[in-house]
Amino acid sequence: MTKYEIVIGLETHVELATDSKIFCSCGGHSSANEPNDCVCPACCGMPGMLPVTNKKVVELAMRAGLLLNCNINRYATFDKKSYYYPDLPCSYQITQWFHPICTNGSVEIKTKNGTRTIGIKQIHMEEDAGKLVHDDWTDTSLVDFNRTSVPLIEIVSKPDFRSSDDVLAYLENLKAMLRFAGVSECEEGAMRCDVNVSIRPEGSTELGVRTEIKNMSSLASIERAIKYETARHIDALERQTEVLVQETRRWDDIKNRTFSMRNKETAADYRYFPDPNLMPIVIDDEWLDSVKASMPASAAQKAEEYKGYGIADKDVEMLTAERNLCDLLDSVIARGCNPKDSVAWILTDCAGILRKNGQIMRNLNISGKKLARIITMVGKNEITRAAGKKVLAAVIEKDVDVDEFCRENSLNAQTDQSAILAVVTRVLDSNAAAVQDYLGGKQKAFGALVGGCMRELKGNGDPATIRSLLEQELEKRR
Repeated sequence: MTKYEIVIGLETHVELATDSKIFCSCGGHSSANEPNDCVCPACCGMPGMLPVTNKKVVELAMRAGLLLNCNINRYATFDKKSYYYPDLPCSYQITQWFHPICTNGSVEIKTKNGTRTIGIKQIHMEEDAGKLVHDDWTDTSLVDFNRTSVPLIEIVSKPDFRSSDDVLAYLENLKAMLRFAGVSECEEGAMRCDVNVSIRPEGSTELGVRTEIKNMSSLASIERAIKYETARHIDALERQTEVLVQETRRWDDIKNRTFSMRNKETAADYRYFPDPNLMPIVIDDEWLDSVKASMPASAAQKAEEYKGYGIADKDVEMLTAERNLCDLLDSVIARGCNPKDSVAWILTDCAGILRKNGQIMRNLNISGKKLARIITMVGKNEITRAAGKKVLAAVIEKDVDVDEFCRENSLNAQTDQSAILAVVTRVLDSNAAAVQDYLGGKQKAFGALVGGCMRELKGNGDPATIRSLLEQELEKRR
């Protein structure tokens, strides 16, 4: 049997993190609450309504190009891609064909087989289509235009992937970079792939018949679809089970196989032509330099910085997985808090409170100023560690003022020795049996007495002071 090589290329559609659509002022897709409640005459294709380019979309596309080492083209245009489908109200999509904004990039991926470089052919901006909602009960299809004209970039790779492992590593890397740089949230549905698969005999340079698998969003499904298509192509060539044709197919997650949708169109089928309603985009040095200056540090750069603080590799990995965690840590450190101590507060205490409320670290919303204040108060023994956790929970859940919450709930640690001594004396007097147990050599009794003092002080006494005074008073009673 002939040995075959898999050849894969990806077209990755990424929804951009903007507050409005690409050619009108309607809110982004996440702004919608009900079907068709986030549309206007412009984005639903009413005659005479002219599009206006969202500058933020252009800047996020430039940022993506810089991340992927692309050339940022100084002259870019929008074009009309003509095809009829019910979720496309104008019967054409505004995209970029003749002059895309970014070209000739590359990105490195790491797999179990080592490091490889994947070429990026281009990145272009375009508008999303609407969404068809199929109702099997009434045997009808409804159209929701909320997603129409939501801004996308399409990242077109070169056919440089040779396995599903390559593809998954690339997508994970892409997702992490785009999220960290604020280009896209890359949540479910906001990052979709068209996967182009072909096979050829090992050593051959000619590309085989290509199959495009449309609108894949799940990494697990992408992996299974690639394996299925690879097996289908090999069977067709080796056993003549079918004649391979260039076509578009869809993946069925339940049946675990692909199904033919249509023959693959060519550029001529789409009748691309420049959109006369949109002016060309001219990017000068000043604009490009401002975008470069606004680029945040990459996850790799932040990882090196955090390792310099002595933060453990596992913690660094968790921090750099979410941009908001890095921003929070940076803010806390800038206010004079110890980096390693701050990481413990974020990855242990904050994470625990979020888990209790059924949330994940991406949902963490606490100002660096408030977290730094809590950490500082605990460090200076103004409140106990336990009280600090109570304040933290209140800040995360209700966004309370730290100092005011401490005053209202009497959380300020009592370090006044005379006040604590009075409590210690009272606890010893009322727990004679525990005192005798301790004096008789039972060390566990000491812990019980410490607990009694803490209860009397409602958890707000300084533990070190309590233990010291207890030891002194117990010695007096020998």
